Amino acid sequence: MQQSIRLSLSLAGTAALALASIPLGIGTATAQEAKTGNAADLGVMSISLKDAIKPNFGFQGALQGAGTPNQAGIGGFLPLVIGDNSVFFLDAQANANFADYNNYSSIINTTVAGTTISTSSRLGYRWLNSDRSWMFGVNAGYDSRPMATGGVDTNVAISNSSTVFYQQVAAGLEAVSNTWNFNAYALVPVGKDEQQLNSVYQGGALDTYGLDVGYSITPDLRASVGYYHQYRSEENVNGSGVRGRLAYNLTNGLTVGANLSYDQAFETRVSADLKYRFGANGYGAPNIRKQQPVVMPVIQALSTTPANRDVRVHDKWVKFSTTPANREMWCALATFNDCKLPIATKPHKGGWAE
Repeated sequence: MQQSIRLSLSLAGTAALALASIPLGIGTATAQEAKTGNAADLGVMSISLKDAIKPNFGFQGALQGAGTPNQAGIGGFLPLVIGDNSVFFLDAQANANFADYNNYSSIINTTVAGTTISTSSRLGYRWLNSDRSWMFGVNAGYDSRPMATGGVDTNVAISNSSTVFYQQVAAGLEAVSNTWNFNAYALVPVGKDEQQLNSVYQGGALDTYGLDVGYSITPDLRASVGYYHQYRSEENVNGSGVRGRLAYNLTNGLTVGANLSYDQAFETRVSADLKYRFGANGYGAPNIRKQQPVVMPVIQALSTTPANRDVRVHDKWVKFSTTPANREMWCALATFNDCKLPIATKPHKGGWAE
């Protein structure tokens, strides 16, 4: 736990220093901004944030990833207080979580069964720098995930599949220009974060700390790379991972994305997602949009949905069943000679038994 706290403080400090140095290191104009003109040329200084920032709502969906489920739901962004150069906001989501596909576990061994409802909420504050070339933000919130469990993808006989409940608190830091995007985050489980899923496996919510860096290849196409560290002692998960993402804005408010991640706990995972927000693109009033045909990402970022909202779960074999079928399966998987032990003491898929 102390290692996890030290790591989170270290990552937070590193992210804060990186974000603080952005205006000096990159300046107030990037190469892409130079091609399209500076803030004054584009009229961004004349935009009223009360016209630019409006409530938006819509739907989102995603395929299963590294510890996350197949899901679809609704969400919305609500500006609470809009200042001359800032906004205080609430963003909330509710998703239906569905079963894993093709008997392929999203949490390593035990398959997730449908259907449960997860929630996510974020309170945040975002502000623009003096020439509105960068948006900075901070947010924090709470996520919940009931998880129904089904069979396993290891051919091990199980019983007593259960529905469990996980929750976490989260925090994030943001920095966005018209070209670059930086996002540091922390996901910290609270409450009963380790639970028995069935007669053989238990699962735990992962502490996750990460930093994503994005770049706008075109106004509609964005690529990002990220580093994350994940930890859960009961599952013997303590390591780093990397992930990449491509996101494309098909039309105003409609975005599709493809994600690829790798870490030692989940190995390679590929997923995709889709999000649509009514009123999420453009500057609000029609007369403003006429004056500003180019949608400025730095202004648009003031009302975008914060990322990294999922409670991530990993499971592990913890109890060795004495049934003949399970003993035969274990002996086939094990790399040791003595298969007569009542409690398994050698590695199984995704972790070590205790």
